[in-house]
Amino acid sequence: MRVIFVLPLVLVVLFCILGVLTGIATGLLPGLHVNNIALILLSLSGAIVAAFSFLFEYGISEQFILVLISVYIISTSISHTFHDVIPSTFLGAPDEDMALSVLPAHALLLEGKGYEAVALSAMGSYGAILFCFLLFYPIRFFIGAPLFFYESLKEIMLFVLIAISILMIATEKAKIDDFGKKGITPAVIGMLFATFVFFLSGIFGIVIFEVPVDSPIGLSSPVLFPALAGLFGTPTLLTSLMTKPHIPKQIIENPVLDKKTKKSSILSVMTGSLGGILVSIIPGITSATGTILAMNARGESDKRQTIVTLSAVNTACAFFVVVVMFIILRSRSGATLAAMELIYVAEWTTLLMPTNLAYLLIALLLGGTLSYFLTLKVGKIFAKHFANVPYALIVKLTISLIVILVFLFTGILGVLILVVATFIGLLPVEWGVRRSHCMGILLIPIILYFL
Repeated sequence: MRVIFVLPLVLVVLFCILGVLTGIATGLLPGLHVNNIALILLSLSGAIVAAFSFLFEYGISEQFILVLISVYIISTSISHTFHDVIPSTFLGAPDEDMALSVLPAHALLLEGKGYEAVALSAMGSYGAILFCFLLFYPIRFFIGAPLFFYESLKEIMLFVLIAISILMIATEKAKIDDFGKKGITPAVIGMLFATFVFFLSGIFGIVIFEVPVDSPIGLSSPVLFPALAGLFGTPTLLTSLMTKPHIPKQIIENPVLDKKTKKSSILSVMTGSLGGILVSIIPGITSATGTILAMNARGESDKRQTIVTLSAVNTACAFFVVVVMFIILRSRSGATLAAMELIYVAEWTTLLMPTNLAYLLIALLLGGTLSYFLTLKVGKIFAKHFANVPYALIVKLTISLIVILVFLFTGILGVLILVVATFIGLLPVEWGVRRSHCMGILLIPIILYFL
Protein backbone atom coordinates (compact mmCIF):
# COMPACT_ATOMS: atom_id res chain seq x y z
CA MET A 1 0.00 0.00 0.00
CA ARG A 2 2.84 2.40 0.86
CA VAL A 3 4.46 1.74 -2.54
CA ILE A 4 1.18 2.46 -4.33
CA PHE A 5 0.78 5.72 -2.39
CA VAL A 6 4.37 6.97 -2.85
CA LEU A 7 4.95 5.82 -6.44
CA PRO A 8 2.85 8.52 -8.17
CA LEU A 9 4.75 11.31 -6.38
CA VAL A 10 8.10 9.66 -7.16
CA LEU A 11 7.15 9.42 -10.83
CA VAL A 12 6.08 13.08 -10.91
CA VAL A 13 9.44 14.12 -9.46
CA LEU A 14 11.32 11.84 -11.87
CA PHE A 15 9.52 13.16 -14.96
CA CYS A 16 10.01 16.70 -13.68
CA ILE A 17 13.78 16.15 -13.42
CA LEU A 18 13.86 14.66 -16.92
CA GLY A 19 11.93 17.68 -18.21
CA VAL A 20 14.37 20.09 -16.56
CA LEU A 21 17.28 18.30 -18.23
CA THR A 22 15.49 18.49 -21.58
CA GLY A 23 14.91 22.21 -20.94
CA ILE A 24 18.67 22.64 -20.65
CA ALA A 25 19.05 21.19 -24.15
CA THR A 26 16.29 23.35 -25.66
CA GLY A 27 17.66 26.40 -23.87
CA LEU A 28 21.21 25.90 -25.09
CA LEU A 29 20.18 25.15 -28.69
CA PRO A 30 18.02 28.12 -29.79
CA GLY A 31 16.51 26.33 -32.79
CA LEU A 32 15.28 23.45 -30.63
CA HIS A 33 12.25 25.10 -29.05
CA VAL A 34 10.19 23.66 -26.23
CA ASN A 35 7.07 23.90 -28.40
CA ASN A 36 8.66 21.46 -30.82
CA ILE A 37 9.37 19.04 -27.96
CA ALA A 38 5.76 19.39 -26.76
CA LEU A 39 4.36 18.59 -30.20
CA ILE A 40 6.69 15.62 -30.61
CA LEU A 41 5.70 14.18 -27.21
CA LEU A 42 2.03 14.72 -28.02
CA SER A 43 2.46 12.71 -31.20
CA LEU A 44 4.35 9.95 -29.39
CA SER A 45 2.07 9.85 -26.33
CA GLY A 46 0.49 6.54 -27.37
CA ALA A 47 3.88 4.89 -27.71
CA ILE A 48 5.01 6.33 -24.36
CA VAL A 49 1.91 4.96 -22.61
CA ALA A 50 2.61 1.55 -24.14
CA ALA A 51 6.25 1.70 -23.02
CA PHE A 52 5.19 2.36 -19.41
CA SER A 53 2.28 -0.08 -19.38
CA PHE A 54 4.20 -2.24 -16.88
CA LEU A 55 3.20 0.36 -14.26
CA PHE A 56 -0.45 -0.67 -14.59
CA GLU A 57 0.08 -3.54 -12.15
CA TYR A 58 1.23 -0.99 -9.53
CA GLY A 59 -2.00 0.98 -9.77
CA ILE A 60 -0.74 3.59 -12.25
CA SER A 61 -3.43 4.27 -14.86
CA GLU A 62 -3.07 5.28 -18.49
CA GLN A 63 -4.49 8.70 -17.61
CA PHE A 64 -1.79 9.23 -14.98
CA ILE A 65 0.96 8.37 -17.49
CA LEU A 66 -0.47 11.13 -19.69
CA VAL A 67 -0.26 13.43 -16.66
CA LEU A 68 3.41 12.45 -16.32
CA ILE A 69 4.02 13.39 -19.96
CA SER A 70 2.38 16.76 -19.24
CA VAL A 71 4.61 17.20 -16.17
CA TYR A 72 7.60 16.49 -18.41
CA ILE A 73 6.46 19.11 -20.95
CA ILE A 74 5.71 21.81 -18.35
CA SER A 75 9.01 21.31 -16.49
CA THR A 76 10.82 21.46 -19.84
CA SER A 77 9.05 24.75 -20.55
CA ILE A 78 10.07 26.26 -17.21
CA SER A 79 13.65 25.01 -17.50
CA HIS A 80 13.89 26.46 -20.99
CA THR A 81 13.06 29.96 -19.70
CA PHE A 82 16.04 29.77 -17.34
CA HIS A 83 18.65 28.29 -19.66
CA ASP A 84 17.92 30.15 -22.90
CA VAL A 85 19.83 33.15 -21.50
CA ILE A 86 23.12 31.26 -21.96
CA PRO A 87 23.26 31.27 -25.79
CA SER A 88 21.71 34.77 -25.71
CA THR A 89 24.64 35.94 -23.60
CA PHE A 90 27.57 34.06 -25.08
CA LEU A 91 26.55 33.96 -28.75
CA GLY A 92 23.96 36.63 -29.26
CA ALA A 93 21.79 33.74 -30.44
CA PRO A 94 18.51 34.10 -28.53
CA ASP A 95 15.17 32.53 -29.21
CA GLU A 96 12.26 34.89 -29.79
CA ASP A 97 11.39 35.27 -26.09
CA MET A 98 14.93 36.33 -25.15
CA ALA A 99 15.70 38.41 -28.25
CA LEU A 100 15.55 41.73 -26.40
CA SER A 101 18.18 40.59 -23.89
CA VAL A 102 21.01 40.41 -26.41
CA LEU A 103 22.30 43.98 -26.12
CA PRO A 104 22.53 44.25 -22.30
CA ALA A 105 23.84 40.69 -21.96
CA HIS A 106 26.48 41.24 -24.64
CA ALA A 107 27.51 44.51 -23.06
CA LEU A 108 28.35 42.56 -19.91
CA LEU A 109 29.97 39.80 -21.97
CA LEU A 110 32.34 42.29 -23.59
CA GLU A 111 33.29 43.45 -20.11
CA GLY A 112 34.19 39.84 -19.26
CA LYS A 113 31.06 39.49 -17.12
CA GLY A 114 29.00 37.03 -19.14
CA TYR A 115 28.43 34.85 -16.08
CA GLU A 116 27.04 37.84 -14.20
CA ALA A 117 24.45 38.28 -16.96
CA VAL A 118 23.48 34.61 -16.60
CA ALA A 119 23.25 34.92 -12.80
CA LEU A 120 21.07 38.05 -13.07
CA SER A 121 18.78 36.27 -15.50
CA ALA A 122 18.49 33.25 -13.20
CA MET A 123 17.65 35.60 -10.32
CA GLY A 124 14.93 37.29 -12.39
CA SER A 125 13.44 33.97 -13.46
CA TYR A 126 13.43 32.45 -9.98
CA GLY A 127 12.08 35.68 -8.50
CA ALA A 128 9.22 35.39 -10.99
CA ILE A 129 8.53 31.82 -9.85
CA LEU A 130 8.21 32.97 -6.22
CA PHE A 131 6.20 36.09 -7.08
CA CYS A 132 3.81 34.11 -9.30
CA PHE A 133 3.29 31.57 -6.53
CA LEU A 134 2.29 34.40 -4.18
CA LEU A 135 -0.21 35.62 -6.81
CA PHE A 136 -1.48 32.10 -7.48
CA TYR A 137 -4.84 32.46 -5.71
CA PRO A 138 -5.36 36.24 -6.15
CA ILE A 139 -5.04 35.89 -9.94
CA ARG A 140 -7.48 32.97 -9.85
CA PHE A 141 -10.14 35.21 -8.25
CA PHE A 142 -9.27 38.13 -10.52
CA ILE A 143 -9.47 36.25 -13.82
CA GLY A 144 -12.31 33.91 -12.84
CA ALA A 145 -15.07 34.18 -10.25
CA PRO A 146 -15.99 36.53 -8.64
CA LEU A 147 -14.38 39.34 -10.71
CA PHE A 148 -14.42 37.59 -14.13
CA PHE A 149 -11.73 39.86 -15.62
CA TYR A 150 -11.26 37.55 -18.59
CA GLU A 151 -14.95 37.68 -19.50
CA SER A 152 -14.78 41.48 -19.48
CA LEU A 153 -11.54 41.39 -21.47
CA LYS A 154 -13.08 39.20 -24.17
CA GLU A 155 -15.61 41.94 -24.95
CA ILE A 156 -12.83 44.37 -25.85
CA MET A 157 -10.24 41.81 -27.03
CA LEU A 158 -10.19 43.16 -30.58
CA PHE A 159 -9.21 46.65 -29.39
CA VAL A 160 -6.68 45.24 -26.90
CA LEU A 161 -4.93 43.22 -29.62
CA ILE A 162 -4.90 46.19 -32.01
CA ALA A 163 -3.55 48.46 -29.28
CA ILE A 164 -0.78 45.98 -28.40
CA SER A 165 0.13 45.59 -32.08
CA ILE A 166 0.36 49.37 -32.48
CA LEU A 167 2.45 49.66 -29.29
CA MET A 168 4.87 46.99 -30.52
CA ILE A 169 5.40 48.83 -33.80
CA ALA A 170 5.44 52.34 -32.30
CA THR A 171 8.21 51.47 -29.82
CA GLU A 172 10.50 50.04 -32.51
CA LYS A 173 13.79 51.65 -33.54
CA ALA A 174 15.98 50.37 -36.35
CA LYS A 175 19.55 49.80 -35.24
CA ILE A 176 20.98 51.21 -38.47
CA ASP A 177 22.78 54.56 -38.21
CA ASP A 178 22.92 55.25 -41.95
CA PHE A 179 19.29 56.32 -42.04
CA GLY A 180 20.03 59.28 -39.77
CA LYS A 181 22.49 60.57 -42.38
CA LYS A 182 19.75 60.38 -45.03
CA GLY A 183 17.34 62.53 -43.03
CA ILE A 184 15.26 59.61 -41.79
CA THR A 185 15.27 58.91 -38.07
CA PRO A 186 15.87 55.32 -36.87
CA ALA A 187 12.49 55.46 -35.11
CA VAL A 188 10.61 56.15 -38.35
CA ILE A 189 12.45 53.54 -40.40
CA GLY A 190 12.16 51.08 -37.53
CA MET A 191 8.40 51.47 -37.47
CA LEU A 192 8.21 51.05 -41.25
CA PHE A 193 10.31 47.88 -41.15
CA ALA A 194 8.34 46.55 -38.17
CA THR A 195 5.03 47.23 -39.93
CA PHE A 196 6.20 45.39 -43.03
CA VAL A 197 7.41 42.35 -41.05
CA PHE A 198 4.23 42.30 -38.97
CA PHE A 199 1.85 42.32 -41.94
CA LEU A 200 4.02 39.99 -44.04
CA SER A 201 3.99 37.47 -41.19
CA GLY A 202 0.25 37.92 -40.81
CA ILE A 203 -0.42 37.24 -44.49
CA PHE A 204 1.89 34.24 -44.23
CA GLY A 205 -0.16 32.99 -41.29
CA ILE A 206 -3.44 33.38 -43.15
CA VAL A 207 -2.02 31.38 -46.08
CA ILE A 208 -0.42 28.50 -44.16
CA PHE A 209 -3.51 27.81 -42.05
CA GLU A 210 -5.14 26.72 -45.31
CA VAL A 211 -2.22 24.48 -46.35
CA PRO A 212 -2.95 20.72 -45.92
CA VAL A 213 0.39 19.51 -44.53
CA ASP A 214 0.71 15.76 -43.99
CA SER A 215 3.26 13.51 -42.29
CA PRO A 216 4.82 10.84 -44.54
CA ILE A 217 4.97 8.45 -41.58
CA GLY A 218 1.53 9.09 -40.07
CA LEU A 219 2.44 11.52 -37.26
CA SER A 220 0.32 14.51 -36.32
CA SER A 221 0.95 17.44 -38.67
CA PRO A 222 0.93 20.80 -36.83
CA VAL A 223 1.45 23.52 -39.45
CA LEU A 224 2.76 25.94 -36.81
CA PHE A 225 5.74 23.66 -36.17
CA PRO A 226 7.61 24.52 -39.41
CA ALA A 227 6.28 28.09 -39.40
CA LEU A 228 7.51 29.01 -35.91
CA ALA A 229 10.74 27.03 -36.35
CA GLY A 230 11.41 29.07 -39.49
CA LEU A 231 10.46 32.44 -38.06
CA PHE A 232 12.34 32.16 -34.77
CA GLY A 233 14.63 29.12 -34.83
CA THR A 234 16.58 28.73 -38.06
CA PRO A 235 17.28 32.49 -38.57
CA THR A 236 18.89 32.56 -35.14
CA LEU A 237 21.03 29.54 -35.94
CA LEU A 238 22.03 30.81 -39.40
CA THR A 239 22.95 34.20 -37.94
CA SER A 240 25.08 32.50 -35.32
CA LEU A 241 26.93 30.59 -38.04
CA MET A 242 27.55 33.72 -40.10
CA THR A 243 28.75 35.95 -37.27
CA LYS A 244 31.20 33.40 -35.80
CA PRO A 245 31.39 35.25 -32.48
CA HIS A 246 34.60 35.40 -30.45
CA ILE A 247 34.21 34.94 -26.71
CA PRO A 248 36.63 36.92 -24.51
CA LYS A 249 38.00 35.43 -21.30
CA GLN A 250 35.36 35.69 -18.60
CA ILE A 251 35.53 36.71 -14.96
CA ILE A 252 33.31 34.40 -12.94
CA GLU A 253 31.82 36.49 -10.15
CA ASN A 254 28.34 36.60 -8.65
CA PRO A 255 26.43 39.90 -8.91
CA VAL A 256 27.00 42.30 -6.03
CA LEU A 257 23.65 43.54 -4.74
CA ASP A 258 23.58 46.52 -2.41
CA LYS A 259 20.42 47.78 -0.76
CA LYS A 260 19.47 50.03 -3.69
CA THR A 261 20.13 47.29 -6.25
CA LYS A 262 18.02 44.80 -4.28
CA LYS A 263 15.05 47.20 -4.27
CA SER A 264 15.49 47.84 -7.97
CA SER A 265 15.70 44.08 -8.66
CA ILE A 266 12.49 43.42 -6.72
CA LEU A 267 10.72 46.09 -8.79
CA SER A 268 12.11 44.53 -11.98
CA VAL A 269 10.84 41.09 -10.96
CA MET A 270 7.40 42.45 -10.09
CA THR A 271 6.88 44.45 -13.30
CA GLY A 272 8.32 41.63 -15.39
CA SER A 273 6.09 39.05 -13.72
CA LEU A 274 2.97 41.16 -14.23
CA GLY A 275 3.91 41.56 -17.89
CA GLY A 276 4.31 37.79 -18.19
CA ILE A 277 0.95 37.19 -16.51
CA LEU A 278 -0.71 39.55 -18.99
CA VAL A 279 0.80 37.54 -21.86
CA SER A 280 -0.61 34.34 -20.37
CA ILE A 281 -4.13 35.81 -20.56
CA ILE A 282 -4.21 37.59 -23.92
CA PRO A 283 -4.09 35.35 -27.03
CA GLY A 284 -1.55 35.81 -29.80
CA ILE A 285 1.07 37.84 -27.92
CA THR A 286 4.38 36.51 -26.67
CA SER A 287 6.88 37.10 -23.89
CA ALA A 288 8.65 39.60 -26.12
CA THR A 289 5.44 41.67 -26.25
CA GLY A 290 5.05 41.39 -22.48
CA THR A 291 8.63 42.60 -22.15
CA ILE A 292 7.85 45.74 -24.14
CA LEU A 293 4.90 46.45 -21.82
CA ALA A 294 6.95 45.70 -18.69
CA MET A 295 9.87 47.89 -19.80
CA ASN A 296 7.52 50.79 -20.48
CA ALA A 297 6.00 50.34 -17.01
CA ARG A 298 9.45 49.88 -15.46
CA GLY A 299 10.77 53.13 -16.88
CA GLU A 300 14.48 53.85 -17.07
CA SER A 301 16.74 51.02 -15.89
CA ASP A 302 20.32 49.95 -16.42
CA LYS A 303 21.41 46.93 -18.42
CA ARG A 304 21.46 44.64 -15.37
CA GLN A 305 17.87 45.44 -14.39
CA THR A 306 16.83 45.07 -18.02
CA ILE A 307 18.09 41.48 -17.96
CA VAL A 308 16.22 40.79 -14.70
CA THR A 309 12.99 42.23 -16.13
CA LEU A 310 13.21 40.28 -19.38
CA SER A 311 13.84 36.99 -17.61
CA ALA A 312 10.97 37.59 -15.17
CA VAL A 313 8.55 38.17 -18.07
CA ASN A 314 9.68 35.01 -19.81
CA THR A 315 9.37 32.73 -16.78
CA ALA A 316 6.18 34.31 -15.38
CA CYS A 317 4.49 33.70 -18.72
CA ALA A 318 5.54 30.03 -18.72
CA PHE A 319 4.25 29.70 -15.13
CA PHE A 320 0.87 31.35 -15.55
CA VAL A 321 -0.12 29.88 -18.90
CA VAL A 322 -0.51 26.66 -16.92
CA VAL A 323 -2.67 28.29 -14.25
CA VAL A 324 -4.74 30.25 -16.77
CA MET A 325 -5.39 27.04 -18.70
CA PHE A 326 -7.45 25.75 -15.75
CA ILE A 327 -9.28 29.07 -15.25
CA ILE A 328 -10.37 30.02 -18.77
CA LEU A 329 -9.89 26.58 -20.41
CA ARG A 330 -7.69 28.09 -23.14
CA SER A 331 -4.08 27.31 -24.09
CA ARG A 332 -1.65 30.18 -24.59
CA SER A 333 1.50 28.22 -25.49
CA GLY A 334 2.63 25.12 -27.33
CA ALA A 335 3.28 23.42 -23.99
CA THR A 336 -0.23 24.00 -22.65
CA LEU A 337 -1.75 23.16 -26.02
CA ALA A 338 -0.12 19.73 -25.78
CA ALA A 339 -1.15 19.37 -22.12
CA MET A 340 -4.79 20.11 -22.96
CA GLU A 341 -4.70 17.36 -25.57
CA LEU A 342 -3.17 14.89 -23.10
CA ILE A 343 -5.02 15.38 -19.82
CA TYR A 344 -8.43 16.36 -18.50
CA VAL A 345 -8.41 20.08 -17.70
CA ALA A 346 -11.17 20.77 -15.19
CA GLU A 347 -12.25 24.38 -14.77
CA TRP A 348 -10.97 25.80 -11.47
CA THR A 349 -14.06 27.29 -9.83
CA THR A 350 -13.58 26.51 -6.12
CA LEU A 351 -10.92 27.08 -3.47
CA LEU A 352 -9.67 23.53 -3.97
CA MET A 353 -7.52 23.38 -7.09
CA PRO A 354 -8.02 20.56 -9.66
CA THR A 355 -5.85 17.50 -9.07
CA ASN A 356 -4.09 17.74 -12.42
CA LEU A 357 -3.23 21.39 -11.72
CA ALA A 358 -1.64 20.31 -8.43
CA TYR A 359 0.65 17.89 -10.31
CA LEU A 360 1.62 20.60 -12.79
CA LEU A 361 2.20 23.07 -9.95
CA ILE A 362 4.78 20.63 -8.55
CA ALA A 363 6.47 20.66 -11.95
CA LEU A 364 6.51 24.47 -11.97
CA LEU A 365 7.93 24.90 -8.47
CA LEU A 366 10.36 21.98 -8.45
CA GLY A 367 11.37 22.61 -12.06
CA GLY A 368 11.98 26.28 -11.34
CA THR A 369 14.05 25.57 -8.23
CA LEU A 370 16.22 22.96 -9.95
CA SER A 371 16.60 25.19 -13.00
CA TYR A 372 17.87 28.10 -10.91
CA PHE A 373 20.82 26.14 -9.54
CA LEU A 374 21.48 24.32 -12.80
CA THR A 375 21.52 27.61 -14.75
CA LEU A 376 24.23 28.94 -12.44
CA LYS A 377 26.18 25.70 -12.80
CA VAL A 378 25.88 25.49 -16.59
CA GLY A 379 26.61 29.23 -16.86
CA LYS A 380 29.90 28.77 -15.02
CA ILE A 381 30.85 25.85 -17.28
CA PHE A 382 30.14 27.96 -20.36
CA ALA A 383 32.08 30.91 -18.99
CA LYS A 384 35.11 28.72 -18.30
CA HIS A 385 35.17 26.45 -21.36
CA PHE A 386 32.95 27.88 -24.06
CA ALA A 387 35.84 28.93 -26.32
CA ASN A 388 36.72 25.23 -26.69
CA VAL A 389 33.20 24.03 -27.58
CA PRO A 390 32.64 23.25 -31.32
CA TYR A 391 29.48 25.31 -31.34
CA ALA A 392 29.39 25.74 -35.12
CA LEU A 393 29.15 21.97 -35.52
CA ILE A 394 26.37 21.78 -32.91
CA VAL A 395 24.45 24.55 -34.69
CA LYS A 396 24.76 22.75 -38.06
CA LEU A 397 23.52 19.50 -36.52
CA THR A 398 20.60 21.35 -34.93
CA ILE A 399 19.57 22.89 -38.26
CA SER A 400 19.72 19.43 -39.84
CA LEU A 401 17.61 18.00 -37.01
CA ILE A 402 14.96 20.70 -37.46
CA VAL A 403 14.69 20.02 -41.20
CA ILE A 404 14.42 16.25 -40.61
CA LEU A 405 11.73 16.69 -37.93
CA VAL A 406 9.77 19.12 -40.08
CA PHE A 407 9.78 16.62 -42.95
CA LEU A 408 8.76 13.71 -40.69
CA PHE A 409 5.89 15.66 -39.14
CA THR A 410 4.67 17.82 -42.03
CA GLY A 411 6.20 16.43 -45.24
CA ILE A 412 7.55 18.36 -48.22
CA LEU A 413 4.99 21.16 -47.82
CA GLY A 414 6.16 21.60 -44.25
CA VAL A 415 9.77 21.94 -45.43
CA LEU A 416 8.62 24.57 -47.95
CA ILE A 417 6.84 26.46 -45.14
CA LEU A 418 10.04 26.23 -43.07
CA VAL A 419 12.11 27.74 -45.90
CA VAL A 420 9.67 30.61 -46.55
CA ALA A 421 9.35 31.30 -42.81
CA THR A 422 13.15 31.37 -42.49
CA PHE A 423 13.42 34.07 -45.17
CA ILE A 424 10.76 36.12 -43.36
CA GLY A 425 12.52 35.53 -40.03
CA LEU A 426 15.82 36.80 -41.44
CA LEU A 427 14.29 40.19 -42.32
CA PRO A 428 14.14 41.57 -38.76
CA VAL A 429 17.66 40.25 -38.15
CA GLU A 430 18.97 42.11 -41.21
CA TRP A 431 16.98 45.26 -40.50
CA GLY A 432 17.77 45.39 -36.78
CA VAL A 433 14.15 45.29 -35.56
CA ARG A 434 12.60 43.01 -32.98
CA ARG A 435 11.73 39.50 -34.09
CA SER A 436 8.56 39.66 -32.00
CA HIS A 437 6.90 41.43 -34.97
CA CYS A 438 6.86 38.04 -36.69
CA MET A 439 4.09 37.14 -34.24
CA GLY A 440 1.83 38.81 -36.74
CA ILE A 441 1.51 35.21 -37.95
CA LEU A 442 -0.89 34.71 -35.03
CA LEU A 443 -2.01 38.22 -34.13
CA ILE A 444 -3.45 39.16 -37.53
CA PRO A 445 -5.51 35.96 -37.97
CA ILE A 446 -6.79 36.37 -34.39
CA ILE A 447 -7.68 40.03 -35.00
CA LEU A 448 -9.54 39.02 -38.17
CA TYR A 449 -11.37 36.37 -36.15
CA PHE A 450 -12.65 39.01 -33.70
CA LEU A 451 -13.77 41.37 -36.49
